[in-house]
This record gives sequence, structure tokens and C-alpha cells, in this order.
Amino acid sequence: MKSKKTIYFLTPYPKQAAPSQRFRFEQYFDFLENEGYNCEVYPFYSFESWQLLYSQGNQLKKALVVIGSFMKRFGILFKIRKADHLFIHREIAHVGPPIFEWIIANVLRRKYVYDYDDAIWLPNYSETNARFHRIKAYWKVKYCIKWADQVVCGNVFLENYAKKYNQNTRIIPTTIDTENYHNLTCDHNVKPVVIGWTGTHTTMRYLDDLIPVIKKLENKFDFEFLIISNEAPLYDVRSLKYIKWTKENEIQDLTKIHIGVMPLVSDIWSEGKCGFKGLQYMALEMATIMSPVGVNTTIIEHGNNGFLANSEEEWEHFLTILLESETLRRTIGQKGRQTIIEKYSVRANNKYYLELFT
Repeated sequence: MKSKKTIYFLTPYPKQAAPSQRFRFEQYFDFLENEGYNCEVYPFYSFESWQLLYSQGNQLKKALVVIGSFMKRFGILFKIRKADHLFIHREIAHVGPPIFEWIIANVLRRKYVYDYDDAIWLPNYSETNARFHRIKAYWKVKYCIKWADQVVCGNVFLENYAKKYNQNTRIIPTTIDTENYHNLTCDHNVKPVVIGWTGTHTTMRYLDDLIPVIKKLENKFDFEFLIISNEAPLYDVRSLKYIKWTKENEIQDLTKIHIGVMPLVSDIWSEGKCGFKGLQYMALEMATIMSPVGVNTTIIEHGNNGFLANSEEEWEHFLTILLESETLRRTIGQKGRQTIIEKYSVRANNKYYLELFT
């Protein structure tokens, strides 16, 4: 029997804890195992330390956790030779310069695949940890790319940045497991109609410009405006409903939505996003409206599998026609799911992950 080859996944976050890891590569582990690979994840943070980092206060404990996690990373260097392949997501250490990537590439002479899914060379941080953001060393991203054997990213904007430093770059989109996870669909027969959004509290600000539209539509239609997030919203909206996000109930809660919204501000950070929120909506057969920013314009075929709204008037118009027509919601939703299955599903992209290691 042929022995399995081992892939070390060097990640910032613990397994199954962060969306960027869950939906970029962790959901391919079963496929890779079946193809003859052992997948071993080595995170910078343990689950407990990761939870502590994103809690309020505890600044001294946070500093000690970061220092301890950084020091433990040196131990990984002694294990590297046991791996047949190395896959680095974003960064080996969540803080500081690219010491470990440099050692792996230039001292140990090991090839690695480098993967990223946001414009992570730009400063971006939560208020909870604002005082620590300067030790993130955002500038290191270009060196992680430069030293990599292969670079994988989520959209054309990210690919264009990577190709400044490494021509061996390819796009593999953030994907949806339509068979084992996003395998339910919303029920368009249920009333009232639900307009919904999901995301973390740090991205909830993108809803600010949509709230006046929601308030205006409340005077014409009976609907619910559902927000699924890790923290409750503070908007004064009559139709607002809130569900606290949990991994266990994520899909069941999402299927309560009939019209999924993904507003964005047109800036360089949004250009780097991989459209995951919209992909989730479409996979569950919601009628989806997104801002025409970055990869969203590639995912959405306007008027066919979703809508692109670029102004308050356009958001009001497309929400209105969807609120008025169950048939349109259903048709747009079905075409959206078909798009996911054909282009953005795990099944459609698993061969590309296999190619990284063969």
C-alpha cells in the first residue's frame, strides 16, 4: 500500500475557528485525505488564546499569549522536514516580521504554497485590539509572496498584487460545500419576507447606508430585516430582528432569509474581498443583491442570478421588485445556487487544490 504524503497547514487561527480557513481550504481536507494525503494543521493560536485575543480587556494576558505563541512557532521549524508539502495561510506568525517564512524558504530551502484571501497588506484591525495593530507588520505580505513556490488567492485584484512579486500565482475562489454544509435552501413560501445580512460586528458598518432604504421600505411593505452576527446591532429599525451567530446553527439560521444583501463601500480593502457573504446567500437559493465592488461583479450576472446595486435608489428599486414578486425571488435564487454549484463549489474546485500538491 502506498504511504500517504503529509501536508502541513501553517495557519494564524485554530482549525474550524475562522471563516477564511474553513471556506478556503479546510473543507478540502476530506478530499485530500481520500487522494492520499495527511492534512495536519498547526495554528499560531490555540482556540482558547484566540478567544481571549478577541475579548475586551485583558491586555497583559493578550500580550503574554502573543509572545508565547510566537515562541512556540520556533518549535515548528524542527518538524518541517517531516512534511512533504507546506501550505501557509496568510502568515505563520500573527505578529511581527516574516521570520519563519524567511527561515523556511532561505535557510531550510523548503518550498511552500502561500494562500491569502483579503488585501492583508493594508492595515485593518478591530477597535478591541487597535493598540496591537502596529506589531502586525503588514508589509511582510509581499515577502511571503516573493519567497513562495506557488501563490493562491481569491480574486483578480489579489492576483494582480501577488504577481508584482511572484508570477507563479493562481486564483482559487473561496468556495461553498453545497453537498455537506450549505445543503439546505430557503423557503420562499414562508411569510413575511425576510431581508437579511450576516457578518461580524466589524463589518456591520457596511449596512449604515442601507438603513435609510430599509426604513423607507417599511412604509410600503411588511417584512423582517434580519441581522445574524456575533454582536447585536444598534440600529433603530422597526423591522429589525437579531440572531446571534453560532457555527452550529449557521446554515439553519441563514435559511430564514429570502433576500440576501451585501452592501460594500468602494475602497481598496473591499476590492480585495472574495464575495463570500454573497456566495453563501446564493448557495441557499436566496435572491441576492450586492454592491458592484471587486469580485462581486464577476459572481453576479446582473438580472440573471442576482442584482448589483450602486446607489440608494438602486437598492430601493431592486429590494422593491423582489419584495413584490415571490416568483422573481425564487427564479433569481435558483439561478444563484446553480452558479455556485458550477463555479464556486468544493466539487467544482477540488481538482485545483490537488494540483497544488502534485
